Amino acid sequence: MSNLPQPDTRQAWWRLLATLLLMTVGSAGMYVVSVMLPAVQADFGVTRAEASLPYTTLMIGFGLGCVLGGKLADRYGIVPVILLGAVSLGVGFVACGFVGSITGYAVVQGLFVGLFGSSMTFVPLVADTSLWFVKRRGIAVAVCASGNYLAGAIWPPVVQHFIETVGWRPTYIGLGVFSFVSMVALAGAMRAKTPAAVTAPAKLGAPVPSDRPFGLSLNQAQGLLCVAGTACCVAMAMPQVHIVAYCGDLGYGAARGAEMLSLMLACGIVSRLVSGAICDRIGGVRTLLLGSFLQGVALLMFIPFDGLLSLYVVSAMFGLFQGGIVPSYAIIVREHFPPAEAGARVGTVIMCTLFGMALGGWMSGKVFDLTGSYHAAFINGALWNALNLSVALFLLWRVRQAARPLPGGAPGGADGAGGAGTIVRP
Repeated sequence: MSNLPQPDTRQAWWRLLATLLLMTVGSAGMYVVSVMLPAVQADFGVTRAEASLPYTTLMIGFGLGCVLGGKLADRYGIVPVILLGAVSLGVGFVACGFVGSITGYAVVQGLFVGLFGSSMTFVPLVADTSLWFVKRRGIAVAVCASGNYLAGAIWPPVVQHFIETVGWRPTYIGLGVFSFVSMVALAGAMRAKTPAAVTAPAKLGAPVPSDRPFGLSLNQAQGLLCVAGTACCVAMAMPQVHIVAYCGDLGYGAARGAEMLSLMLACGIVSRLVSGAICDRIGGVRTLLLGSFLQGVALLMFIPFDGLLSLYVVSAMFGLFQGGIVPSYAIIVREHFPPAEAGARVGTVIMCTLFGMALGGWMSGKVFDLTGSYHAAFINGALWNALNLSVALFLLWRVRQAARPLPGGAPGGADGAGGAGTIVRP
């Protein structure tokens, strides 16, 4: 009998709690930079697009770091990766408090906060969590990923308070010290060895990993998920990156925008948990399709409703609708791709979602500079969301084709030979 820990046990759930806290601290950088945007723009005297550039470099670094972090975790274990993230975030946040130009600020965000910092507590933790659970994999991954949104709910109002009381530079320095100390302490709870990968489906008829996911080659399937991830997050970035600046432009003030961002991401926590439970019932592809459709609806509602109360309501709706999209990619990979490649493939897809956030954050600022209004930026986001929706529909069609019985009674497949990562049992 193996001495390795078993999945779905009490130990796995306690580990998940530590993972949630690590994700909450490690993801702070993604949201702090958005709250800092108005203060940084005023301090350096730059345009909105230039002030959005540090967010773009952060997300590009974050995306590349997700692939790097996944590979490092597969090779060296999760604890060294977390410690690397703790050191890098601590150094990066402190350095942000001393930079003298928007270029230097963008470089620090991309290298220390993104590439070697926050990314080390995202994909590695998501992939690690997916290996500790089988029956409750969907909800467990959702809880883990909720730490990213919990960070978005907690940090914006806290950071905005300190910006107004002590300034944005001292706020960064204090955040760096806190991040380093807390992440090093939490890393000690992650020392247990990961259970052996389980390839059996959680229930009869559920997808199993295959070298022909969706009846496609591994690279073709991966490419479609990367397109979907990029597109959904270009759309997602519009409200998340610019809601604070948008509220300032409308005359409501940056503090109201920070509250809306916090509300949006707090509702995203609920969305991720509910989507996780849904995912355990209907699978990753259908969960992606549902989230994509609802995100598009909420994004379009920002255009006609720009009153203060309306923006609070629509922000809450946007958070409730889109929170489950990104975690669904991790579930899709674990359901349809070989488990030995989980870390690298989850990292690649998440990298593309972060590139989408980076592109969307910059693109929305550029559209604003060109038009003087965010309405065109919301429309641009909706078009990108439509691309994501079309990919999700195609993947669902391939899943249904794979599950359709052939005339002889065997499971069908999109490649005509059965499989496509799905089994049907009597």
